[in-house]
Amino acid sequence: MRNSKIVLLVGLFLPIIASADGISSLKAFYSQTQAMRANFYQLVTDKQGRKVQEVRGIMQLKRPNKFRWDYSKPFEQQIISDGKQVWLYDVDLAQVTVRSLNKVLGASPAALLAGDNNLEQGFKLSNLERKDSLDWVSAEPKDKESGFESIRLAFKDDKLQGMELVDSFGHQTKIVFTALENNPSLNNKTFLFKAPKDVDVVGE
Repeated sequence: MRNSKIVLLVGLFLPIIASADGISSLKAFYSQTQAMRANFYQLVTDKQGRKVQEVRGIMQLKRPNKFRWDYSKPFEQQIISDGKQVWLYDVDLAQVTVRSLNKVLGASPAALLAGDNNLEQGFKLSNLERKDSLDWVSAEPKDKESGFESIRLAFKDDKLQGMELVDSFGHQTKIVFTALENNPSLNNKTFLFKAPKDVDVVGE
């Protein structure tokens, strides 16, 4: 009788274990996260695994389509979207590039994180093997001109922990998020950009 109780208890927990996967975590992230703020570490390597870039900074997002990535080390750069336009400000070059959001979003990583809930319109989703106690999901862009071959996201308890991206040049980008805040109160002014004086503005 005692052994049968143990088997019964294991059986009750099986559906819960089976439901923990990357796709369900990604969909839960969308339904439960309307805003996010986190520190990030980003490492870019080439096809041979050689380091191309290593940067740190702070990212913030607010749905729909508002996001801000502030790169602080080793160089200063900002990527900001107010939901209509995207600004890329390179402090060292004293240059701002501005483009319409719908021309740069598409099937990009920004669309995955800050876009609407229509994930499967732009991406083919598939579960990956659980690794390092994280649930992984692959989001393959359906648009072959997106500039990305593959995008993978890692979750723990439905909270985003990291991303791995491979672009059309074979470069791999790994992003790790720390000090993550789920649904912080973010002012819309956070996602506005005004070009400083004596800065060249290029684009639309």
